[in-house]
Amino acid sequence: MNSVSVTSGKSIIAQKVGDYAQLMKLRLGSLVVFSAVIGFLFGVKGVYSLTQILWLVAGGLLVTGASNAINQIIEKDIDKLMTRTQNRPLATNRMGVLEAILASGVMGIAGILILWQQFNASAGVLAAISLLSYAFLYTPLKRVHSVAVFIGAIPGALPVLIGYVCATGEFDFVAILLFAVQFLWQFPHFWAIAWVQFEDYKKANIMLLPNEGGKTKMSAFQAVVYCFALLVVSIIPYFTGFVGFAGTFVAILMGCVFLWQALQLWQKCDDASARKLMFGSFAYLPVVQLAFLIDKM
Repeated sequence: MNSVSVTSGKSIIAQKVGDYAQLMKLRLGSLVVFSAVIGFLFGVKGVYSLTQILWLVAGGLLVTGASNAINQIIEKDIDKLMTRTQNRPLATNRMGVLEAILASGVMGIAGILILWQQFNASAGVLAAISLLSYAFLYTPLKRVHSVAVFIGAIPGALPVLIGYVCATGEFDFVAILLFAVQFLWQFPHFWAIAWVQFEDYKKANIMLLPNEGGKTKMSAFQAVVYCFALLVVSIIPYFTGFVGFAGTFVAILMGCVFLWQALQLWQKCDDASARKLMFGSFAYLPVVQLAFLIDKM
């Protein structure tokens, strides 16, 4: 009897931990925090400690987790309609809305205070802007107009800027370029996902593709435009002197592959090409950011 109770208790705890991981979207959060750490290492001058990195990771995960939790609170009923989201803790009623609200509030406030106190006020303010714009602008706009992608790209690109500001306490041209690369990358990234998940999104009336017709050549063409813009912007760091030839070569190579994938989608307008573009987007950002950082070091 006791062994059954212990096993049951462990399974309940494991389920609760899993639910919070889903609520916070920890896998997505880890990618966000990766960008923040890259930005920090770009900005840091001289000696830095592992403790600083850990504070940045903690603050970043908490703010991102709060943003994602609020997103799921707002979209609780919408998530029930889509295959990819119908098993989330709020959608299945495994977690109550009040619990999620309290958790998101604690995480958001704690994350902002960590970045403010351990680094500087600018980092805390940027984190607050990221949280609020993602949760209360991007989230509701998804069901209204595809401009939501533009709005969402701002908090989506802020992590690398927050990391840089944590290290420097200032905004400069390097910060703007790091932000610009991550900002432009998100358009083909979001649109590729929206193309692949089009039918699922349609169930919830979520509008993310840039053309009203949905999976059209015009939507694919806009992905091409942004991939080309991304390729151009990723070369600028070389001419400003903060990234060398090796990092720039990787950025050009990855940018050309990304652009070719977008062109394939424009030519074929099929789900297979959109899926390749989506996976290409997953690879592009971390590879280019790491190449820039290693070249700088």
